[in-house]
Amino acid sequence: MSSESSDARSGQNGEGGSHGHGGDDGKPTGTRLLVLSLAAIGVVYGDIGTSPIYAFRESFHHSYGIDPTGANVLGILSLIFWSLIIVISVKYLGLVMQADNQGEGGIVALTALILPPDERATGRRWMLALAGLFGAALLYGDSMITPAISVLSAVEGLEVATPVFEPYIIPITIGILIGLFIFQRTGTEGVGKVFGPVTLIWFLTLGVLGATQLVGSPEVLAALNPLHAADFFVRNGVQGFWVLGSVFLVVTGGEALYADLGHFGTRPIRLTWFGLVLPCLLLNYFGQGAMLLQNPEAVRQPFFLMAPDWALYPLVGLTTAATVIASQAVISGAFSLTRQAVQLGYLPRLEVDHTSAEKLGQIYMPAINWTLMVACIGLVLGFRTSSNLAAAYGVAVTTDMVFTTVLFAVVARTRFEWGLLGTAALAAALLSVDLSFWGAMIPKIPQGGWFPLVVAGGVFVLMTTWKRGRYILADRLEELIIPISEFMEKITEEPPERVPGTAVFMDSRPKGTPPALLHNLEHNRVLHERVVFLTLITREVPYVDARERFDVEDHGDGIYRVLADVGFAEDPNVPSLLRRLELDGEGVDPDEVTYFLGRETLIATEEPGMARWRERLFALMSRNAERAPRYFHIPSEQVVEMGTQVDL
Repeated sequence: MSSESSDARSGQNGEGGSHGHGGDDGKPTGTRLLVLSLAAIGVVYGDIGTSPIYAFRESFHHSYGIDPTGANVLGILSLIFWSLIIVISVKYLGLVMQADNQGEGGIVALTALILPPDERATGRRWMLALAGLFGAALLYGDSMITPAISVLSAVEGLEVATPVFEPYIIPITIGILIGLFIFQRTGTEGVGKVFGPVTLIWFLTLGVLGATQLVGSPEVLAALNPLHAADFFVRNGVQGFWVLGSVFLVVTGGEALYADLGHFGTRPIRLTWFGLVLPCLLLNYFGQGAMLLQNPEAVRQPFFLMAPDWALYPLVGLTTAATVIASQAVISGAFSLTRQAVQLGYLPRLEVDHTSAEKLGQIYMPAINWTLMVACIGLVLGFRTSSNLAAAYGVAVTTDMVFTTVLFAVVARTRFEWGLLGTAALAAALLSVDLSFWGAMIPKIPQGGWFPLVVAGGVFVLMTTWKRGRYILADRLEELIIPISEFMEKITEEPPERVPGTAVFMDSRPKGTPPALLHNLEHNRVLHERVVFLTLITREVPYVDARERFDVEDHGDGIYRVLADVGFAEDPNVPSLLRRLELDGEGVDPDEVTYFLGRETLIATEEPGMARWRERLFALMSRNAERAPRYFHIPSEQVVEMGTQVDL
């Protein structure tokens, strides 16, 4: 089955999937708002909430040559404060979250608002769609680095207590990571109930630790003045600019606010940010700065050294729990991103296990899970310390944020119909910040920043090869099919024997006669009493309204063509869809259906299309794709597969 667009029908949130609380349609209030806000604290802010462990420390990394003097501390704190305000509060919460796709957020949903990426399209919008696709690919690198740096930085807190733990930091980190990824198969529903409360305690702890230090050096609050940031650049020149590469670590995780829009809606996310997360983060960062004003030697581990000796071990335990939660959110995000990419036709079918009967978004993808685990362990073994990993962290996220700004500007102009000059001015202002951070990341590329770029490049090649290969395959199969009118004439002139029951022919092309039907008729010489040509069409909206789910065309003689729309966040469950289908006033019992599926054997050739190596890659991806019956939830005992050899 292909994932193609349909412009004939528009979709809304409806049956077929749990939409969560996307957008502000429900405008939650009272108890519901508090419950959603508590859940959002654990899921949305886990990543950005663990940045205080290492972000401020890395801004004084010895490679920059920036000493922790009073002026430098105030300068870096000023940069941290205004980064959180501009990037998170203004850009994401104030602007980007307005660009929801039927309540769903994230760069895939944002790209779909511009144009469904179609390799047959050309021009500026196709280039923008490719940029969005590469931005999505970048998130896989981030999904590998975040668990590694978060857990490793937490476990390193044991070294502050005693050097005895130093030889065991790496083994303990790897053990925690293995446990985290093994746990994924059980689902997040149970542990999700404690994510919010634990993360709430974490943020309150951040605030208390910072406030205790601020009492001793309240003068650090002068960093709220942006002139201290300007003075920092003037005094430190180019070295001060490179420090932005570490300052950016305070906003990594910001993209999760937009990506998780469909789960909670804007109101709970904004409420928790301004009411809890932002104040606690600022208290902690300013508290670390206050401590450095009193004791510059604390720059080696300012976060853990804020705690009194008696609280160090409990703090390490809480920090580890917080980083595991942050990692869990990133891993779950990678699962959701992959499913969206599969639904939109950018990746082959992959095994998806639903870990909750009530919540569609809670899924487990074994192939992605184990790939991430191996990558995380490799990163820990290769980089050894969170400080070294920080060099690889941020390159993917800042590039993704640049693409997000550009794509949002296009959506604001084309969808929101904002004025050209105003949109251009806003985009230029945001890009000046994004590109400054991006430019400061350049020295990180040879130090480890190459890793997420290589991962993104590889994923991008896979995505574009699969999308292009599907188009070529569709063209080749087009040559094998006959028009439905010709088929109807043929069976009218030479009626085949009809057998009882309903046959559903899964067909990726919403026109012509399915090759599987022609093969079955040629070899078995029978036709079922009722025949359905079923095409699933993935729309560029997350959910499709039940009233606009089906488009049925009756060809007569018991033969129907059915186009079934599904959203890119929905589960393509064919039996479930058939239960809601009516043909001439009669329902369809999926338990009594025989499903016919085509199975293509692909051969790379010199025919025009793709480079030979891409054709071989496409054929390899096709062979290793999840089998259609399992992916579409079709009982294997009801399936008949008809093979076809296709020269690409």
